Amino acid sequence: MNRSQYVVARRRASVLAITVCASTVLSIAIAQTTPAVIFPKPTPHTQQAYNPADAFTSRWTRADSRQIAAMSDSTVPAGRNSMPSWLTMPDIPADFPDTDPNVWVWDTWPLADLYADQLSYKGWEVIFALTADRHAGYSFDDRHTHARLGYFYRKALPPGSPHLPNGGWIYGGHVFPDGASDVVFGNTPHTANAEWSGSTRMMNDNGSVSVYYTALAFNRNVSGQDITPATAIITRADGKLHANRNGVWFTGFKKHKPLLRPDGVMYQNGAQNPFYNFRDPYVFIDPAHPDQTYMVFEGNTAGDRGARTCTDADLGYAANDPAKEDLQTVMNSGATFQKANIGLAVARNRKLTKWEFLPPILQANCVTDQTERPQIYLKDGKYYLFTITHRSTYAAGIDGPDGVLGFVGDGIRSDFLPMNGGSGLVLGNPTDLNEPVGAPFALDPNQNPRTFQSYSHYVMPGGLVTSFIDAIGTRRGGSEAPTVRIKIADDTSTLDTTYGVMGLGQYGDIPANRRTLPPYFRQSAPTDDDGEPVVSGKTQDDGNDSSSDR
Repeated sequence: MNRSQYVVARRRASVLAITVCASTVLSIAIAQTTPAVIFPKPTPHTQQAYNPADAFTSRWTRADSRQIAAMSDSTVPAGRNSMPSWLTMPDIPADFPDTDPNVWVWDTWPLADLYADQLSYKGWEVIFALTADRHAGYSFDDRHTHARLGYFYRKALPPGSPHLPNGGWIYGGHVFPDGASDVVFGNTPHTANAEWSGSTRMMNDNGSVSVYYTALAFNRNVSGQDITPATAIITRADGKLHANRNGVWFTGFKKHKPLLRPDGVMYQNGAQNPFYNFRDPYVFIDPAHPDQTYMVFEGNTAGDRGARTCTDADLGYAANDPAKEDLQTVMNSGATFQKANIGLAVARNRKLTKWEFLPPILQANCVTDQTERPQIYLKDGKYYLFTITHRSTYAAGIDGPDGVLGFVGDGIRSDFLPMNGGSGLVLGNPTDLNEPVGAPFALDPNQNPRTFQSYSHYVMPGGLVTSFIDAIGTRRGGSEAPTVRIKIADDTSTLDTTYGVMGLGQYGDIPANRRTLPPYFRQSAPTDDDGEPVVSGKTQDDGNDSSSDR
């Protein structure tokens, strides 16, 4: 379905078949037409930029998010893809290779600088991923409480060069020494800890690396039930990257510095909601504010779980829109349990060890409960905010496939416009929105077998997108998915079907777009008395970018 077709499809009536009855006289039943589902107009958004410290928070409204379902074709046979092909991840073959035979792999990100340029080091490309032992006796769906941050490396080859079927990645092991990440919890009662997603920034050509990640502590009984809510702390650890002709390894990472805990004022905490989301730090320098270093992360709107605090502004309808919803009816549906936001913080010292919360840059109250792994992406003077969410986390009355959402504005704090017709959908799994959701471990028989094929998408320079394989039919994943490419132009994006084979590139193709750090991060970058990197805040460009977007 192309763009013009989906506009027609959303207005199409479902016409009942003419019934022909044979008797002595041929009678024809009157054709009846089921009224078309009416969808609202999206909320207007100006893309206007605000100062990063301002209190303005953009809203992804119900009027916006309902545009996703408006693109779905209600007439497709059960189990097909009802979404537009130009916004759909191509089918991944069920005989995909394992990235590594001994560990499951999911959320993945590259070695990069503070401008999100992806770096190679001494001829090697390096990526980081959440990993768990395939042979430890727990299931793939239990991996989250066992997650350890691992790293992989491969030879840096010219762009487009063929790699081994698994992407050519060699598993290097855990990034942190055993037990090192547990120390950030101090005396907090817990029975287990895990390491969840973040970002890795190379600070100078000497190999100084800072890893920003989410430290998780679980306090559970023998039945696996929570005694107290999980503790999530955004944390930093510093180490050193080494490489020779034989491979890559790390040292250090013995000290872990807790940076941020949810405050319960702007960002929901465990006392307000035992199922709160607070994770996925993405650290970057904004060229418009080069003397500051920022962080975006996933959060939830502060307040008690299920509190009836959604507003008409969260719904976002024009006063005379015939498809508008009643606020009380929406809150009565249980939508108040879905209040995701994307948070912003700013570093308050040059060592990037002291951080301060700023107001969220996006909220999705009464829309979805998760806005995972947010990232800021710059292209042609525009700021793109990408995030991911699941179909199962949408509020009642909102629907859409697992996948990537995108918003565009003129700064890191903007009145963000949801991309692609105001919907926000950038790339989703093949999904039939006419059929039940199901689950990766319990597929609905009428649902598209690839509705859970990939998740945790990360948008890279040049529009490349990496993700991991979750489930294809009954086969579970835990491996890097094929890389795809999207073409981004202002407030629209399309899947590039000329990339790879019918839009699918090589598995886990996560290339560097720079061989070395730009001048402002090179060996002269200062360190403190402990050898920790200090950011200079200077901005230069040596003209070696291989991409105009990052």
